[in-house]
Amino acid sequence: MVDTTHYRLVIADDHPLFRGALRAAVAGLFEHADIGEAGSFDDVARLLERGGEVDLILLDLSMPGVRGFSGLMYLRAQYPSVPIVVVSANDDPAVIRRCMDLGTSGFIPKTLGIEEMRAAIMRVLGGGIWMPPDVSFDTGTDAETADLMARLTSLTPQQVRVLMMLSEGLLNKQIAYELSVSEATVKAHVYAILQKLGVESRTQAVIAASKIELGQWPQAVGVGH
Repeated sequence: MVDTTHYRLVIADDHPLFRGALRAAVAGLFEHADIGEAGSFDDVARLLERGGEVDLILLDLSMPGVRGFSGLMYLRAQYPSVPIVVVSANDDPAVIRRCMDLGTSGFIPKTLGIEEMRAAIMRVLGGGIWMPPDVSFDTGTDAETADLMARLTSLTPQQVRVLMMLSEGLLNKQIAYELSVSEATVKAHVYAILQKLGVESRTQAVIAASKIELGQWPQAVGVGH
């Protein structure tokens, strides 16, 4: 049955073929749907900054402009009311748990069949949460990691962006240029980040942020997409 509600969705994935397949799967669900596509994190930001209500973001964790969970953290902070479903080939239970801890509404492995994928998307659009039924969360998040997650999720959207750029090794003046702000503003953001994370240097902040990457994030081209 085709839903006649008008939906606006964003598909964020750097593989054009998978974006096309996902668009075809999603489009078949609705009579009216505005589906935007983004191949990089900057494209995602531009699509969302155009304004207008977005009903769902389908987000791959690994694409140009982000690594690990940084893009997800930014989107959750900047658009807290928009449901996000992570669509990834990395279906490690620890990765799925981290996504759920960061506030996603669902996690869809790329190996999932089209009908199951559609059912998952409809459940999330209906206000529910969807995770792979065969995933076990037997091991809980340790207290130290839970505390770090809480600190990271307290960052504002701009602070998340600054932390992302610190992780890439950018200097204050480079971050200021990228964000079109003054160096003084960047320094204020860095100071706030250090305070919120309970660390004393930018290096320690980057190390803290990397701790939630699980130490096993696939970085090779074609892996983890």
